[in-house]
Amino acid sequence: MCPGRSCRPRKPCRCNTAYLNISMELIVKLILSYLLGSISGSMLMGNLKGTDIRKMGSGNAGSTNAFRTMGTAFALGVVCIDVLKGFIAVKFVPYLKLGGTLATNSIDIELLVSGMGVVIGHVYPIYHGFKGGKGAGTMVGVLAALFPMYLIIGFPIWLMVLVFSGYVGLSTIIAGIVLPISTAFYFEGGLGTPFGIFTMIISLFIIFTHRSNIRRMLDGNENRFKKAMIFRKNT
Repeated sequence: MCPGRSCRPRKPCRCNTAYLNISMELIVKLILSYLLGSISGSMLMGNLKGTDIRKMGSGNAGSTNAFRTMGTAFALGVVCIDVLKGFIAVKFVPYLKLGGTLATNSIDIELLVSGMGVVIGHVYPIYHGFKGGKGAGTMVGVLAALFPMYLIIGFPIWLMVLVFSGYVGLSTIIAGIVLPISTAFYFEGGLGTPFGIFTMIISLFIIFTHRSNIRRMLDGNENRFKKAMIFRKNT
């Protein structure tokens, strides 16, 4: 016989259950954000026009190729959809009640997980053969919700690089590099926070998705947006 309290069944550890709930919440919300990100603005607009811009121009489903191949109105619709889904992913998905208990400190992580999920979904959309855009427009929506101060810094820099170089890809890459720098100076806690780490990962991811642009610029084959080069001398 076992004496005393040693025979009593042990109660399940509440901390393990809590961690399991949080982990499941993160996984489910990552998937939901990814599925939301997989809704392509260019494909939705293309369905209205009966066209697929991935078969036109550079073959990319982003707003730049949309502008070059389909015009301003089409591209504006693409941008609005792509930015909006990024904003929705971090403003609403993390707060969905899926049966788990949301701790205050877990919300911050869920915001970032949702932000990463929606950007990955945009670049690798499950609905369109994992062939999407480059993530910049959707990332703008994410940052509008998480760090709007950056847009005040990043957009003028993006525009300035575009005006002087004519390269949209280069403008986006530079703006991506400026993101963690801005975080270091203007976000509370800087790069040592989960958001700081997130911005460094996103910056590298933006460079990665624009690798073909980098190759074309090095080869001298990248298209320039000449109309934006307002200081260019006509020759």
